[in-house]
Amino acid sequence: MTVESTAARKPRRSSTGGGKRASAKKAAPQKSTEPELVQLLTPEGKRVKNAEYDAYVADITAEELRGLYRDMVLTRRFDAEATSLQRQGELGLWASLLGQEAAQIGSGRATRDDDYVFPTYREHGVAWCRGVDPTNLLGMFRGVNNGGWDPNSNNFHLYTIVIGSQTLHATGYAMGVAKDGADSAVIAYFGDGASSQGDVAESFTFSAVYNAPVVFFCQNNQWAISEPTEKQTRVPLFQRAQGFGFPGVRVDGNDVLACLAVTKWALERARSGEGPALIEAFTYRMGAHTTSDDPSKYRRDEEREAWEAKDPILRLRAYLESEGHADEGFFAELEDESEALGKRVREVVRAMPDPDLMAIFENVYADGHALVDEERAQFAAYQASFADGEVK
Repeated sequence: MTVESTAARKPRRSSTGGGKRASAKKAAPQKSTEPELVQLLTPEGKRVKNAEYDAYVADITAEELRGLYRDMVLTRRFDAEATSLQRQGELGLWASLLGQEAAQIGSGRATRDDDYVFPTYREHGVAWCRGVDPTNLLGMFRGVNNGGWDPNSNNFHLYTIVIGSQTLHATGYAMGVAKDGADSAVIAYFGDGASSQGDVAESFTFSAVYNAPVVFFCQNNQWAISEPTEKQTRVPLFQRAQGFGFPGVRVDGNDVLACLAVTKWALERARSGEGPALIEAFTYRMGAHTTSDDPSKYRRDEEREAWEAKDPILRLRAYLESEGHADEGFFAELEDESEALGKRVREVVRAMPDPDLMAIFENVYADGHALVDEERAQFAAYQASFADGEVK
């Protein structure tokens, strides 16, 4: 199956006179619009074979499969709790990962402790896999810290808001890893929207030329805020790697086993000195881009409903049940754990201090500035007016 270019094609003129069409020829069979991708679990939870990637999950145990399921369920619960907290005024903003749990947990569990991860601002599942306390993520979105964790403690960089710039950081870090002679790898996450950024193209260039041990993991959730992927590229995103001289592969981003296997492959080749690779995890953003977005303005309900049938969590649950790898006791215990996590997240966030409203004026200029001083004074007077009950 292949994906056709969405570019418009001009009709050919007839070679016969009078502007009439030439004699009809047998129509060529239509190509499927479904993407060709690596898949190990179907949406119905059926295991399918793949000669190239089966080996990377051949020894996975029932306990590890339950662990992947647990990771996705708890990550989704944390994400839902964060969305609710933002709606209640406890967070300034939240970028949900709903629907992308398999891509993040599968790839995150493929990393080793000595690998280094460069996320964007939506990799809550990867942060979970790297051992970052989820409440630390919420401190940043509340505005009370700049990340809340030491990147070197978990080899997990702080969230990057500037679109695509973390791929340059990851490439430079990977070049340093290679010069140090280490056998670890680097993985950089970004979305389909970031793939249009010049920083990403520059990262591809440098990583290829210097054979850097970096894996580029693109979560193609098909919407760069309100912009669909077909308005950004004429070819599938994974094919861009060919132009830079390294391999690219498209994987079913709702299949946690396939994401685990493909990422293991890419990381292993990077560690062994074979250079970069691009993974395009073809998935779907079930919710809004952030809590300030309304996706109903630009996409159809039917589209979301079609992807709900491919839910990554339900897919793995069906497989666990059909293979006898999990019973009702496991699912009930996990539900209790999920509730406990939601409660802890709420309690921790509500106990956090309010953001320092005057901090925005700090570090704007190294030596201060008269205009900033004036703005600070005006804003302080405005805030004080609330306490006096005399808002003007």
